[in-house]
This record gives sequence, structure tokens and C-alpha cells, in this order.
Amino acid sequence: MGQIMMKAKVQVRPCMTLECMSELWVERHRPRTVGDIRGQGSVVQRLSSYAKLADFPHLLFAGPPGTGKTTAAMALTRDVYGPDFRNNLLEMNASDERKLESIRTKVKQFARTAPYGGAEFKIIFLDEADALTHDAQGALRRIMEQYAQTCRFILSCNYSSKIIEPIQSRCAVFRFRPLADIEVSDQVKAVAKAEGIGLDDEAAEALVRISQGDLRKAITALQVAAALEKNISRNLIYETSATAPPESLHQYLMACRQDGFHAARRRLRELLDKYGLAGTDFVNQLHRELYGADFLSENQKLELTEMMAEIDFRLVEGGGEAIQLDALTARLSKLLS
Repeated sequence: MGQIMMKAKVQVRPCMTLECMSELWVERHRPRTVGDIRGQGSVVQRLSSYAKLADFPHLLFAGPPGTGKTTAAMALTRDVYGPDFRNNLLEMNASDERKLESIRTKVKQFARTAPYGGAEFKIIFLDEADALTHDAQGALRRIMEQYAQTCRFILSCNYSSKIIEPIQSRCAVFRFRPLADIEVSDQVKAVAKAEGIGLDDEAAEALVRISQGDLRKAITALQVAAALEKNISRNLIYETSATAPPESLHQYLMACRQDGFHAARRRLRELLDKYGLAGTDFVNQLHRELYGADFLSENQKLELTEMMAEIDFRLVEGGGEAIQLDALTARLSKLLS
């Protein structure tokens, strides 16, 4: 993967070398050009055509976090303008400046100025655009119309349904999907090799499992683990990422099935303490492993899914964590026994 020059200081525990933690690995190994991006094959192919033409319409990037939306926007901008790309770029996080006034002042003021260095247009990149208020999106739509000849917009969002239809209809929409397991594995191995970190196949598999297609999460977890050990093991990945390994979750289910409520409750407490899990983390991780538990019938998995959804809702709404997880354990023990 390519490198990017932007640096950010982070407060972490010392690494094996001073340079190792001097900047976020996510930024250090961020692709610099569209051609360097791995995964999202159809998206990269279309963006490469725009990069060659040095022209494109308004763009809307939609998809889960960590799938390359911001990387694609910055790489395309760099391909169009070269090293001085920031002279013709306004980058804003719409979740921080989501109100109407920000669009009317910062965005409109930038859009109305002439492009730098003889460029044909400027680029305004609005990250997390789905956080914009409805009024702000209405104002943005008018600016997109008024300055279409001298300004191009790139919007990124997690949920395109939160972007008003008039804006969507003015953009070429790109759907980013979670990266495939093999792509995440290849990338974390490449980063580990570049940083001089030992990473065996089991540890790489653990990173893939905890990331769920989010490459940023996988690389961040790798850097956190590398702050403690130069040769990273599977157990270290799980311990530093607040994630329980699948066999521990299966053992919890088996305890509910065979050993009864009190034994299962003790195992639950051990899991929460050892891996530092919050209640919602535990429920979501248990749900992901549910369908790999061969000792459960299809009907049991269906009932457990409904049960976990109810407990997760209660936790999100502010229910007491200890009593809600005990209630889940009690219901599991009753259902599986």
C-alpha cells in the first residue's frame, strides 16, 4: 500500500521502536493514488477512469466505516491535482459542521472562488454527509447547482438513505462494501511486514474476524497489539481489541446448555473481566458466533437471535448491564437445557 505524509500524534504505550508509534499506521499506509487501492474492484475501475480524464461529476460514496470511502476521495483528488492538491480542496467533516450556517458560509465561500493554478474546478469533500440536517442538505443542493461548472462535490456517508433525493440524483453513486476476508488478511500482513512486526496466520485470522470487513479497524488493532509485543499472537489480538475468541463464546453457550445457570454466569463474568467487554459488545459478538455453533438446532438459533435482539435493545436504552446479561444467561440456560 502507498504512504501518506499527514501525521498525527497518538497517546499509546511505548513500542519496540520510537518510530513505530510516531503516527497512525492507518494514515501511514493509506493509498496515495486510486491505483493503489485494494478491494472495491468495480469502484476502483470507475474512479481510475475519472483520474485519467481529470474530470468527474459530483460523487456520492456510501458504505460501512473502514471500507475506503475517504481514501478513495483523497486518492482521486491527488490523482487529479498532483502534490498541490490541497490548494483546490475543501475537506469538511459534516458531523462536526452539520448545520445550515456551515454550508452557507464555508462551503459557499470556497465554491465561489476561482480554482487555483489554472485548474478547471475545485473539489469539496464532505465526509459523513448523512449527518447534515435537512435544511443544510437543501442549501447544499442549491450550491451544487449554482457552482457546478467550477466546483465538484464528493460526499461520503454510511447511509445513503439519509441523503435527500435531489442530492442523490445529482451524484454518481458508489457503493462500498465490507472488504473480503482475504483482502483484509493480505493488507494486515503487508502492513506488519512493512513495520517489521511478526504476525502469524492465526493472528492475521483473528484480525480478520474482529474487523468484520473494516480494514481501518484491523490495522488499528494491529498497531495497538504491536505496542506490547513485536511478535504478535492470536491471544494478544483478542486481549487488546476487547474481543472474545470464538471458542470462549462457544464454551459459554455449552455452559448454559450443560452446567446450568450459576456455572454459566461465572463463565460470563470471566469473559467480561478478561477481555474487557461491554454488555453490547458481548451480545453482538455472541450473536456473530451463534451460527457456527453446530450443537444448536435451527429453531434454537432463531429463538436466541430474538432473545439477543431484545437484550441488546434494553442495553442501548439504558438497562442495567449486569442484570440484563444475567437475564440473558438465565434464558439461555432454560432454553438449552
